Amino acid sequence: METLVEITKREENSILIFEFSGELDETNADKTFKDMYEQIWDFSDKKIIFNMKGLKYLNSKSIGYIADVFSNIEDNDWEMYISDCDEGVKDVLELVWITTIIPTVDTEAEAISEMN
Repeated sequence: METLVEITKREENSILIFEFSGELDETNADKTFKDMYEQIWDFSDKKIIFNMKGLKYLNSKSIGYIADVFSNIEDNDWEMYISDCDEGVKDVLELVWITTIIPTVDTEAEAISEMN
């Protein structure tokens, strides 16, 4: 059975914002990020925020996908931020050093401000 995860995509000031809620795990990571790659499409001319406000859990596969999205963004000289992590998710991201690679801020508004 697939674990429930929802991702809402919206755009603000030419920034793609993906808001996560639920859990990212082995049952849904591949499909979730495949869909996301299709929405991002070519990674050029992109600014992206991953708002983790409603995310309660993520596994190592999901972290790998997040790092891959960042790598594609960085290769094209654009920007990506992670924002609004709950403590558990932030602890996991810090444990694997993602927060030292991908800029991570407390709020989406802070990420938008940094990108403008």
